[in-house]
Amino acid sequence: MSRAEQPSRRTVLSVAVAAAVVGPSVSMGVARAADSAKAPALPHSRLRSSGGTPMVDYHAWTSYPDWCAGAEQGTRAVGGRRPGVVIGAPAGTTDYQDPHTGTTATWEYATWTSPLHRLRVPATEVVASWNAHTPAGTWLQVELHGTYSDGTETPWYVMGRWAAGDQDIKRTSVDGQTDHKSTVWTDTFAIDDATTGLRLVSYRLRLTLYRRPGTQLTPTVWRLGAMGSDIPDRFTVPASTPGLARELIVPRYSQEIHKGQYPEYDNGGEAWCSPTSSQMIIEYWGGRLTPEQLAWVDPSYADPQVDHAARFTYDYQYQGCGNWPFNAAYAATFDGLQSVVTRLGSLTDLETLIAAGIPAITSQSFLKEELTGAGYGTSGHLMTVIGFTADGDVIANDPASPNDEAVRRIYQRREFENIWLRTKRYNASGKVVSGTGGVCYLYFPARPGARRRAALAAVGVR
Repeated sequence: MSRAEQPSRRTVLSVAVAAAVVGPSVSMGVARAADSAKAPALPHSRLRSSGGTPMVDYHAWTSYPDWCAGAEQGTRAVGGRRPGVVIGAPAGTTDYQDPHTGTTATWEYATWTSPLHRLRVPATEVVASWNAHTPAGTWLQVELHGTYSDGTETPWYVMGRWAAGDQDIKRTSVDGQTDHKSTVWTDTFAIDDATTGLRLVSYRLRLTLYRRPGTQLTPTVWRLGAMGSDIPDRFTVPASTPGLARELIVPRYSQEIHKGQYPEYDNGGEAWCSPTSSQMIIEYWGGRLTPEQLAWVDPSYADPQVDHAARFTYDYQYQGCGNWPFNAAYAATFDGLQSVVTRLGSLTDLETLIAAGIPAITSQSFLKEELTGAGYGTSGHLMTVIGFTADGDVIANDPASPNDEAVRRIYQRREFENIWLRTKRYNASGKVVSGTGGVCYLYFPARPGARRRAALAAVGVR
């Protein structure tokens, strides 16, 4: 089960009650081939209200002109095959006391602030995500500052302090951030009371890049974006019409065979659905960890790459591996991959992605009887959608399985769509609690081909 229920929709952070799996690895060649493979053209269904108004706005800065358009204080834009922003001449030094180690260190820093983004969807929730390289001796912070529909402004909210490794700082969300109009719940900005009509209408994101003084080290950030949304409260969602029969060959990993491993990273088992799902898709795209990278894992453990994913997605404040942007950022540390956290509107959107060879990680919560064949209920769980049957049912690699061989599941289309897209549900005690409203992680090549670019654009990701 997830940790304590939060008074927002952000309750599906990282867990499940069940078991999980590993299967054969797939080479990047297989994933690449899918970009040119023929598949039926599909309609797409961006997440919209019944009146046709968009409900999700994902926006990102990724190009050289994007980086040049931001306000720089000690940073500079870099071009090339993967444009980004780096430290140029540092703006100064600052001390940072790591709340999880008590250690205080001095860091050089530089900042980049995005242009103002006016949301096409005045939002009740915003989730930032980023793709970056942080060599040892560096780290970064992402912040959000917005304007409300009443003309007032938010403070600068910290959306994450992150490093790919854990030797310099402990990556962390920041609790206790609120102005009594909105609050940051782990990784999600949320309006405190959406029934008042208050919404976030625009925002800026700010990057602060840090390095050890006197060095030439620098983080490099390739993608910085945020998903704003206003999903109405709903216990059920409209059914979509099946449009695709296709299955992607994705490695199968079980979270449950890791139960009891590494208590310092939340003890394996049901707590590791998010990193287990991430590792499956990373390896689908050809991402591999070296023996040197895995040398720290107990050699008696199967699938050590899952232990590695758990360690390097772990949020020391949340005390778990289910921080959505931290999982996406981990995926983007693998060569040739990028990632986003967003929301989708229906299984038709997932069909659009699967048709282009892009699997997705979906976040959902449900009672045991609400998902036939799962064999468990959960207050929050991540699994990997890898395809659809001829009848339109969902083929999922569900890490909540007893072993690797059992990970591949087929779930009824109507049941799966509802538990994933709804925002309200009843828990086992009959209490009304929240659902994720279509949250998913998308991992895909840093330089996708035309077919994949079109599929991503169709679901609002560019």
